[in-house]
Amino acid sequence: MSEKVIMSAEEMRRALVRIAHEVIEKNHGPDQLVFIGIYTRGATLAARIARYVKGIEDVDVPVGAIDIGPYRDDLPYLKSPPQTRPNDIPGSIAGRRVLLIDDVLYTGRSIRAAMDALVDFGRPERIQLAVLVDRGHRELPVRADYVGKNVPTSRKEEIAVRLREVDGRDEVAIVGVTVPDDGGVRRPGKSVGPGGVT
Repeated sequence: MSEKVIMSAEEMRRALVRIAHEVIEKNHGPDQLVFIGIYTRGATLAARIARYVKGIEDVDVPVGAIDIGPYRDDLPYLKSPPQTRPNDIPGSIAGRRVLLIDDVLYTGRSIRAAMDALVDFGRPERIQLAVLVDRGHRELPVRADYVGKNVPTSRKEEIAVRLREVDGRDEVAIVGVTVPDDGGVRRPGKSVGPGGVT
């Protein structure tokens, strides 16, 4: 299985710092914000962006994580129910501005599930979306407010987001890309984790 790295550790850092600045600017400061990451890598990215905001504004933004498993729209088709993880919502989100964070935006179905999950914890003033990678191929009318990198992909390819805290290193790769010496055959990539099926 072939792959091509499209974001290095430094490129990821710069993208997340830029997102932190954009979030602060769009919201006129971080005071009313709550960051909620989608398990697993979205939660890790949420904590990182919060650290960058702290470095810029010296404000600790509450950070939490949410499990979208019970809200997926494909549950009737699964052979076994998805593994569930405890939601970690930092206090009430009612009336707050929630920044929902995920690693990859793909069809939009994971984001819809996350928004359904969020409203079970209160009615936010606003929900915004930040993603490290937008790979296209939307099936629902979902659009990110903040994007680290737009990456046009084939549906035969997968995006692998690797984070130091989870995978031991920071990088983003396209898995299943065309190999130059294979006679032009495009090899489909296998699922490589949550980033590939978002």
